[in-house]
Amino acid sequence: MAILKTAVGRRSFLKSTAFTGGGLMLGFSWMASCQSQTEEEIMAMPEEWFEMNSYLKIGDNGVVSILTPNPEFGQNVRTSMPMLIAEELDIDWKHVVVEQAPYHASDYGFQFTGGSRGIMSRWEPLRMTGATARHMLREAAANAWEVPIEEITTTAGVLHHEKSGQSAGYGEMASAAGKLAVPEKVTLKEVKDFRIIGSSHKNVDGKDIVTGKPMFGMDYQQDGMLVAMIEHPPAFGMTLKSVDDTEAKAMPGIKDVVTIKSYKDGFEKNGFDTNAFPEIVAIVGNSTWEVMQAKKKLKVEWQAFSSYKENIKGFRGDIETKAIPAGLESTTTHNAQMDDLANKPGKIVRKDGQPEQAFKTAARIIERSYSAPFLAHNCMEPLNAFAHVEGDRVKIAAPIQIPSLVMPAIAAGLGIPVENIDMELPRMGGGFGRKAYGHYVLEAALISQQVSAPVKLVYTREDDMTNGVYRPTYQATYKAALDADNNLTALHVKAGGIPESPLFANRFPAGALDNYMAEEWSIDSNITIGAFRAPRSNFMAGAEQSFLDEVAEAAGKDPIQFRLDLLKRAKENPVGERNDYDAERYAGVLELVRDKSNWGQDQGAGHRGISAYFCHSTYAAHVLDMKIEDGKPVVEKVCCAIDCGIVVNPDAARNMAEGAITDGVGNAFYGELTFKDGVPEKKNFDNYRMIRMSEAPKEIDVHFVQNEINPTGMGEPPFPPIFGAVANAMFKATGKRYYKQPFLGDKQVLG
Repeated sequence: MAILKTAVGRRSFLKSTAFTGGGLMLGFSWMASCQSQTEEEIMAMPEEWFEMNSYLKIGDNGVVSILTPNPEFGQNVRTSMPMLIAEELDIDWKHVVVEQAPYHASDYGFQFTGGSRGIMSRWEPLRMTGATARHMLREAAANAWEVPIEEITTTAGVLHHEKSGQSAGYGEMASAAGKLAVPEKVTLKEVKDFRIIGSSHKNVDGKDIVTGKPMFGMDYQQDGMLVAMIEHPPAFGMTLKSVDDTEAKAMPGIKDVVTIKSYKDGFEKNGFDTNAFPEIVAIVGNSTWEVMQAKKKLKVEWQAFSSYKENIKGFRGDIETKAIPAGLESTTTHNAQMDDLANKPGKIVRKDGQPEQAFKTAARIIERSYSAPFLAHNCMEPLNAFAHVEGDRVKIAAPIQIPSLVMPAIAAGLGIPVENIDMELPRMGGGFGRKAYGHYVLEAALISQQVSAPVKLVYTREDDMTNGVYRPTYQATYKAALDADNNLTALHVKAGGIPESPLFANRFPAGALDNYMAEEWSIDSNITIGAFRAPRSNFMAGAEQSFLDEVAEAAGKDPIQFRLDLLKRAKENPVGERNDYDAERYAGVLELVRDKSNWGQDQGAGHRGISAYFCHSTYAAHVLDMKIEDGKPVVEKVCCAIDCGIVVNPDAARNMAEGAITDGVGNAFYGELTFKDGVPEKKNFDNYRMIRMSEAPKEIDVHFVQNEINPTGMGEPPFPPIFGAVANAMFKATGKRYYKQPFLGDKQVLG
């Protein structure tokens, strides 16, 4: 049972009575009111991030309206987060109405969807919302009936006093409750008493989505709104030189052609101000079609830029200097550069024991290299944003994952105070990290200011796919030492990429071996990169799990048991003190997927691959069944086991796992973006291969470890291990190991 303080200072809990409608409205700083973060994390963040306010309104008819602050792009947080409040409030779920809160820093703080931290970071704060309101309603009833509050119970939105037989709906007591002082402490429910948490509830937006109700950023409309599109450099490493817009301006329906520069000189960027092309040309007109036609008439001259350095401010206030090289980069050159660095000493990040000596005395050494290309996010909804700048006021409607981090750039670019910017948060048609980078929102605002009109900026698919912020290209080399009895005695991993390293030096199998070494390297690039579903993990998991499978085969051991033996060592006698994972929970998902998949039994014509990984505080394991039909791999079934602590909404969690698995299978088989002289060689879905419906796994069977651990990440953790499961199943099916993603690429059949 958790007992939480409801307030930390005056700013962390606000209460007001709804004067119209006779309701109770509560709002408070979720982040500052709970101990869900360490003191170090709290002190390292800007103060305004703690001002996250939610609003809980109880009408006189007993209907509860819950405003959820986090942007939604498919994880179902608009359903799962209100469930936490409704559970502790003890309200009937069918009486809950969910509303999307707008962006407002002083009311809602850090409105961030990503990093699989949504439910994890809101677990106690949101439950405190409901528990506090319930306490105040009970107190109001106790006062009205002149009985002790301890004797007041609640059931599905109704207050009861058993001894006197009195009862009342929440709506009857809401006005009186609103006049009471906020309690200093509230008690949260025990897990065994949950009625809403842990049961499946349908997406609150489900009907609106399938019936086509306008709710996405691309749907946004306003009277007098113009449409804008952009023209950016054709290659990374280039910038604007000149533009001749005479013909474009003469086209029907065209209002203006403007040039914008995203960042003023001297503006201090944060890590999410990434923008491949900060100086672009924008065409503005009455309709999408007219603007697209005018865009073809633009005559733009581009030029190469010189190398430069820029300072980037991190979350904790630290400044990182990034080097941006000049030149037009190509995939062939990248591959040669990575091969060269892979064969040179890297930066040693972790070293346990004497790995060099272990390799010298090894009876057998296995060494393998793995690589993966740049990937485009390719959200179903391309980038878009609405903006209307009127004097010193700004209205924005943007599908964006982290609205607060683009606000300083908008304010600086427009010369308008942040407090004068209002932003609505329409639903996103996918995000996956791409819509954490808000340059397109800034662009819309700058265009609106220049043309003095409301503007909706729309990226074409080609604009979106060629505009950067990609998943980096990576390479990792693993080396294992085996003794004469085929025991693994040492492991060495050296990983790097363009322009960052994917290495997690303290993850499994670190801690499970006496001799272990991890090195990393990176290569600067002017191709912009950013977060991509399960950043870095999405590559390292596939490389690591493919390699462990091959080592298990060389050692003559069952691949699941091989991993379990390593985890047993990590649990009973771990090496080092910086191991990121819980070996027992890691082993738990392997054991669960082994049992649920009937591992070891004859699968007929099928072939099986196993993979498991830890990231975002969650453990996931997959067993993938594959067969070959007409030379093409077909995924028959994926059995998945996940330990993400308490599962708030099982249907939603299962859906996230299914989506992550399907997404991962598609990227493993086909995902690839290459470059020639700075130009992306794929610009639309005619040649950027995505998984098709007929290629999705025929069956996905998802199981959750049952425990009472506070919820951890769910949106990203099932994604990384699927790459290794695909690779290991392909080996069983073909007898060939696959080291280079994508495994099929543009080919339709195995070579």
